[in-house]
Amino acid sequence: MASSSSVVRGFGSLLVRYSNGVSTQTPKFLSPNSLLGGELSSLSCYSSSGSWASFCAPKYGNSDRKISTSPPLCMGRRSCKIAGRKTAQDAKKAKLYARFGKEVVSAVKKGGSSPVSNTALAALFDKAKELDIPKDIIDRNIKRASEKGQEAYIEKFYEVYGYGRAGIIVQVLTDKVNRSVAAIREVVKDYGGKMADSGSIMFKFRRARVVSIKVSDADKDQLLAIALDSGADDIIEPSEDEDDHDEDSERHYKIISSLDNYSSILTKLSEESIPFETDGGFELIPLTPVEVDDEARDLNKELLSKLLELDDVDAVYTDQK
Repeated sequence: MASSSSVVRGFGSLLVRYSNGVSTQTPKFLSPNSLLGGELSSLSCYSSSGSWASFCAPKYGNSDRKISTSPPLCMGRRSCKIAGRKTAQDAKKAKLYARFGKEVVSAVKKGGSSPVSNTALAALFDKAKELDIPKDIIDRNIKRASEKGQEAYIEKFYEVYGYGRAGIIVQVLTDKVNRSVAAIREVVKDYGGKMADSGSIMFKFRRARVVSIKVSDADKDQLLAIALDSGADDIIEPSEDEDDHDEDSERHYKIISSLDNYSSILTKLSEESIPFETDGGFELIPLTPVEVDDEARDLNKELLSKLLELDDVDAVYTDQK
């Protein structure tokens, strides 16, 4: 019996050490009497270090004593990245719908709810078809514009210095300017940026229309031919980020165009049956991208992400490569 007790004490110590904080006491079911009268079976434990380990535990009849935890959210690197991209795409679409809704409210406030007499609202109906925005988004926001206390939205741009001399433009469409700028200032301060004077960064960008095409949906030479035929300004190739090499289906070419040639590009892409994603009306393209080191890139990425989470912020642009 003494020998059995020693074995049990040693086994209990091993279990406590490997479970890394799951328990600081030897479990009661590992007492000498229960161990000698039970049948050993496997027990899976999840340590605070994030690793799984299997141990032996007594089996009583048909039931196992187990320590259960939540399963991992992703089964592997690829599935985690795909899930992350899906979330980002959904967030981008939500931002587009929110911004479009604000534009509808502003148009109705200024010119009424009839697209016949309100040319700005009629233009938004056309834009909704181009951007594939559901009709209920328009209807809901036309009704919202008539609600008591609802103000018209105005567009604002705020300029920020990021890490590594990178410039950042924050695009806002808001009905409460003071609320918006206060939220932006707070994020910029918390994440190490610095607010810039108006005009000190904006001159580094130009406004353009942009069409995005997945790498898997088109050949580069084919896109170049379309861009030349339709008068596009440029084609930006997807970044060579090593983390994206196994995710070619999610990387994009960007065809840059003026407003005048934008419809022609969309038409030619449709004729070639090439799927594409339109912009939300325009994008700001950096004239001379700035090279930054890896540390600055990561810090700027976090700052950009936090700014984009703000409700009043519709888009964030940077000139970093």
